[in-house]
Amino acid sequence: MLCDSRGQDRVNSFALVAYIPDPLRRFLDDLRRELVPGCVPAAHVTILPPRPLSGTVEEAIETIRTRLPEFSPFEIETGEVTVFPISDVVYLGIREGADRLRRMHPAFNIGPLEFKEMFPFHPHITLAQNLTSKQAQELAAVATRRWSEYPYPRVFPVEALSFVQNTSSNLWVDLAHFQLEPAAPVRR
Repeated sequence: MLCDSRGQDRVNSFALVAYIPDPLRRFLDDLRRELVPGCVPAAHVTILPPRPLSGTVEEAIETIRTRLPEFSPFEIETGEVTVFPISDVVYLGIREGADRLRRMHPAFNIGPLEFKEMFPFHPHITLAQNLTSKQAQELAAVATRRWSEYPYPRVFPVEALSFVQNTSSNLWVDLAHFQLEPAAPVRR
């Protein structure tokens, strides 16, 4: 295990995410702390859910860097609060932009990052997890009420991706950041 600058033991669990900007980030982080006291949130959309690497961190970063030019910045419009029926995860759905995330997932799920996930990839923003069915329904009701009170736009840009690693304390550490570049104009 590697140790990060805060003394946390790093584990072989990595993810590729897009962080959500303010003011939505602040709202979602506050909501997540309300739903799951003690949680240390960093509102994000996951492109590659947590997975072990089959190669080195450097190889994984190079794989991401190689595939990055295939994707340009885009917007995500959030949807409604929902619960995954099998895992009882409370999440915020994605209305617009989910198709782009679905294209990104297999493009980056290759080489040292390749991993067969337990569930089919479903773009979303996690609000609460590791719950019983009853807890999930109760927290979804709270989240739905809070979400209905959110006064700002429910659309945000995805302009960068972050490659992150988990620790034994379930705190995620940023390893690399990648800017999405606008598509080059087509010349005729």
